[in-house]
Amino acid sequence: MSHHAPDATRMLDTRGYTGPTIHNTNPLHLLETPVRDRITDSYYWKEQCFALNAATLCDKASALTYIGGTYGQQKPTPFLCLLFKLLQLLPEKEIVLLYLRQREFKYLTALAAFYVRLTFEAKEVFRVLEPLLGDWRKLRRRTREGGWRVDYMDQFVDDLLVKERVCATSLRKLPSRMILEDLGQLEVRISPLGEEIEDIDRDDDEERSGRSGEDEVEAANGNGNAVNGEETDILD
Repeated sequence: MSHHAPDATRMLDTRGYTGPTIHNTNPLHLLETPVRDRITDSYYWKEQCFALNAATLCDKASALTYIGGTYGQQKPTPFLCLLFKLLQLLPEKEIVLLYLRQREFKYLTALAAFYVRLTFEAKEVFRVLEPLLGDWRKLRRRTREGGWRVDYMDQFVDDLLVKERVCATSLRKLPSRMILEDLGQLEVRISPLGEEIEDIDRDDDEERSGRSGEDEVEAANGNGNAVNGEETDILD
């Protein structure tokens, strides 16, 4: 299923396209036309993406040092170019999951997560990506203005799950997780922070209870003179 044309011209030709499809469309069309044009015109695409296959793309992605979409004068990042190459290669799902679950190269994981979001079915997107919401590795991101900022893997994956646009790419709308749960396609997700949240709630309840007791004591003390006065009258 690999396609090695360096400029992807054959796959981008919409006249009588008969190749493999993703979500009933040409995979390369999952990126918008202006972005595709900038990628195929870029130096990185022409010089670094020539004749890559699933194995050599893994090596190339392992050398990435940041994520991002386009920056400056709409220049595509190597991250985006390799995503486009993945859409051209369409590697087997098992290979994509190997990219995703290896722990040595975090930018390869991020690239695979992006590819999963674009190409997998909705229920698989949640099942495959949600474990990464517990991954707090730092990611360097190239901003649209050309600067830099620090992101985290869990934040990047959360963006993929909830945002409509990430890294200069419009994302196909996902049905809500609740809908997929109601349809029986997903199990109810138990947050890894569930126990910690319960502990926090318990502490808050105890704190509120303690404050309530203190308020009652203060109220009693505040009426102490009157009470003592009444008691004095009685005693008198």
